[in-house]
Amino acid sequence: MDLITVPFNSSGSSVGVARAPSALLDAGLATALPGARVVEAAVPITDPARGPSGLAAEDALAAMVTSVSERVLDAWAADRVPVVLGGDCPVLLGGLVAAEHRGYGAGLVFVDGHEDAWDPHRSPSGEAADSEIALALGWVPAPAALAPVLPCLRASDLVQLGPRDATELADAGQRTIADRVPVLAGERLAAPGGGEIGERMAAGLIARTEHWWLHVDLDVLSTGALSAVDYPQPGGLTWDQLETLTASLLRIGGCGGLSVCIYNPDLDGGAAAGRIAQYVAGAARLLEQRAA
Repeated sequence: MDLITVPFNSSGSSVGVARAPSALLDAGLATALPGARVVEAAVPITDPARGPSGLAAEDALAAMVTSVSERVLDAWAADRVPVVLGGDCPVLLGGLVAAEHRGYGAGLVFVDGHEDAWDPHRSPSGEAADSEIALALGWVPAPAALAPVLPCLRASDLVQLGPRDATELADAGQRTIADRVPVLAGERLAAPGGGEIGERMAAGLIARTEHWWLHVDLDVLSTGALSAVDYPQPGGLTWDQLETLTASLLRIGGCGGLSVCIYNPDLDGGAAAGRIAQYVAGAARLLEQRAA
């Protein structure tokens, strides 16, 4: 197994969520996974201003995606499963680009409290963490440096579980993704029986794809379960619900890689790092057991 650490913050900052990978390692994540190799992706410091695509820190984004993709491909070449630790959600693009490069035709099960399909020019922040799904699908123009590798995902190969930002999107005039891909809203996912519905939706996707990638943004959790996220919202899952859902998805088999992101240790002094490391270690062990 390769733990690919990605100290990336879409705002162009080296603090906040960029510190999450080191916080998880300090909390004993690597120790909990004997034999795991820790590999850091390259994240350069660049201009945080918005570029022509509307995205902040375009150069850093492109360099990060390229570096993560290379490290995921290296892991697969060595028959090791990649576990990508962000940082924030655009780290996912590295795994999807690697899958496309290898010809996997990979599907994506996206577990997140947000849809992350903003037009960057509409995004209040310009952070790529608002827009990585739109970039992956080719619904918005990519930064020039990423144009050769994006898009890297088809709408038919995507299932979203857990977004609860519909009101925010409507208020901003940003089109929802829910009329174009299967989406199970966070309120339904958290309700009784929601996890089973999510598992069935994912199983339908997985049955159509040779390999698939699991992405988990920890802001799918409730604020009571995890408060140290940059954009909290009402509702969300408990830790038990997230762990049960993750395990049920990974037991389907065929998952080629996992990414976990969105923890800001600056907000809680690292207090939640141990609980997150526990979750990641459990998911990583199951991934290794059931990987394609």
